[in-house]
Amino acid sequence: MSYSIAVRALCEFTAKAGDLDLRFTPSPTALEGIAGHRTVASRRSEKYQSEVALEGEFLQLKVKGRADGYDPAQTCLEEVKTYRGDLSKQPANHRQLHWAQAKIYGWLMCRKLQLEQINLALVYFDIVSEKETCLVEAFSAETLKAFFEQQCTLFLQWAEQEMAHREARNLAAQQLAFPHADFRPGQRHLAESVFKAVSTGRCLMAQAPTGIGKTLGTLFPMLKALAPQQLDKVFFLTAKTPGRKLALDASQVLFDRSPALPLRVLEMVARDKACEHPDKACHGESCPLAQGFYDRLPAAREAASRIRLLDQAAMREVAAQHAVCPYYLSQEMARWVDVVIADYNYYFDFSAMLFGLAQLNQWKVAVLADEAHNLVERGRQMYSASLDQFTLGSVRKTAPAPLKSSLQRINREWNALHAPQLAAYQAYDKAPEKLLQAISLCCAAIGDYLNDHPQGLDSALQNFYFDLLQFARVAELYDEHYLFDISKRDLDRKKPLSQLCLRNVVPAAFIGPRLKAARSSVLFSATLSPRHYYADLLGTPADTVWIDVESPFCAEQLQVQIVSRISTRFNHRKASLEPIVELIARQFSERPGNYLAFFSSFDYLQQVASLLAERYPHISLWQQSRGMLEGARQAFLDQFTAHSQGVGFAVLGGAFGEGIDLPGARLIGAFIATLGLAQFNPVNEQLKHRMAAIFGAGYDYTYLYPGVQKVVQAAGRVIRTREDSGVVMLIDDRFAESRIKQLLPRWWAINHETDASQFAGLPHTSAHDNGW
Repeated sequence: MSYSIAVRALCEFTAKAGDLDLRFTPSPTALEGIAGHRTVASRRSEKYQSEVALEGEFLQLKVKGRADGYDPAQTCLEEVKTYRGDLSKQPANHRQLHWAQAKIYGWLMCRKLQLEQINLALVYFDIVSEKETCLVEAFSAETLKAFFEQQCTLFLQWAEQEMAHREARNLAAQQLAFPHADFRPGQRHLAESVFKAVSTGRCLMAQAPTGIGKTLGTLFPMLKALAPQQLDKVFFLTAKTPGRKLALDASQVLFDRSPALPLRVLEMVARDKACEHPDKACHGESCPLAQGFYDRLPAAREAASRIRLLDQAAMREVAAQHAVCPYYLSQEMARWVDVVIADYNYYFDFSAMLFGLAQLNQWKVAVLADEAHNLVERGRQMYSASLDQFTLGSVRKTAPAPLKSSLQRINREWNALHAPQLAAYQAYDKAPEKLLQAISLCCAAIGDYLNDHPQGLDSALQNFYFDLLQFARVAELYDEHYLFDISKRDLDRKKPLSQLCLRNVVPAAFIGPRLKAARSSVLFSATLSPRHYYADLLGTPADTVWIDVESPFCAEQLQVQIVSRISTRFNHRKASLEPIVELIARQFSERPGNYLAFFSSFDYLQQVASLLAERYPHISLWQQSRGMLEGARQAFLDQFTAHSQGVGFAVLGGAFGEGIDLPGARLIGAFIATLGLAQFNPVNEQLKHRMAAIFGAGYDYTYLYPGVQKVVQAAGRVIRTREDSGVVMLIDDRFAESRIKQLLPRWWAINHETDASQFAGLPHTSAHDNGW
């Protein structure tokens, strides 16, 4: 059995030493790097060879990669590195790593061409000035062979351990039994569909109701496919923290059922949650966990590899024992585990670490995207960028003197945009070139400053710098799937301030290629209807399979009632307060217990809650508040006990509209007093126009489909097990529309409010009235 590894991965394992040091950053973007490599190649002779595929073997080890360039006339192999800033400030261990890569490629080239000697060149290309710095050395093939074998020997013990682990993992996974006595209804259909998708190398969209065990129903078949499909890794991606916890819990269930299962599962968390020294910079002169990081990493890596479930707590413990940074240790362990549980951005973001590692190492991966209905909005956020002028004004005041002029230039170009714009909000065809040039120059100036001042920037300026880099990166990708808009505020000021936004509206062009890059991608959620909406916006491959998994629940479990005599539109909101309160009180009187009441806004929520408290003080109630932190959110959920009775008030689409589990008596009903439509504002109207131009369904794509999806998610909180029963009241006349009812789950048996006497005199308007 042989072990294959990329040249870069081999060198990063064997040739990294000393401190973790992020000062010579940020690195050029992938696009800038590609452009830099092309520029260097264009300056070479006609016989110059780019991207030369090379490979070699040492015992069981197969090493392969692509050398950046080879000039046969000079017998010179080039390793090209793009950078920005002052090259003299580059840490020595970075240079050491680059030479190691060049030497490995050098030996592989000597072996391929039967050379006795070769010139090796490190070519550093400044992406700002486009100047090259070439460091050239001559090496004999004998010297390079010895270096190659030395690096391979350093890695071989680990490689043998990894081969043994993989063999044991695959054997155990093939014999793995489902951890419960039987599949839940619908769960087997889901699991079989996932296994078939990965076996045929296709993408799967699975609409599967809450309560069937989607997490285990997708993870288990992927593990069964590890050996037959020769998968390297499974990425379980989630939108929110509760999704990660469900995946960790499912992994623990598998370990409890199969105590000897040799599977490594890693939870990745955000840097700000993992950092032990948030007040320090990421380099050895500032942070004790960065100092000597690579010297202590091998022992920490070895210890972590022996732990099967590397959740945040376990990773922190290992890191503390070896005095290394837990965040960067988890990044290292992503290379050596079998299952990674992480947020969407680790695979789908521009600079996504998991996607980058998979491409670099040519891993065969399977992707599971939990609660995939969230991927549309999260994708838009990942591929958008915004800048705030108030923030610019603040950082200009405190910025170091060498940076003030470049920041002032941005402000001057920014102010020039205000004069032609009379309205508070306006969308444009594209971002203005002069502003983008000012941003590019400012980014270069800050990059240079960072290289000269290792202590770095204050946090406000550093965050604004990252905002500028993101804005510049997104501007390069601007096309018809984007909007550029300017939102003015403080209009009464002599010089109003504004926010600039490059707004992605269709993330398909970025998400689609990531889905295709995996052996198989499975997008699953309780709400993936209508199919074409998600297919269009997520860019799923043409041969994607779509399934609608049957519900394990029966209509008798859930009483769904449309209260069509109440309008929750903004214009009718005041008139709706009293009848909604009476509806809640009547239902609570008929069946006391725990309920959730969902509204379109905090203001609406508070008005209904206040009137309910005034009219019916004996009914306990608790409310979601703006900007609730994790502890407060948990306290809200803790009010729902098996023996409590009351009403929790929440905003639809917020923290309590999905991803929470309140089975049995903890929740017996929900009132949904909104259609869930997005706010009617200039931004959404621009989005609607763009959706209409691209897909011909502007209103549905912008307002209707996302709104009903939130309603179905919220209603899904009520029935969690086959023993549960409850009620959902859909409060708005528009729910009675046939096209909206068609978007609701098939297993629901929908009733209409029959006792309309208490609602006499209430406004009843056309379902097409846009006065939200």
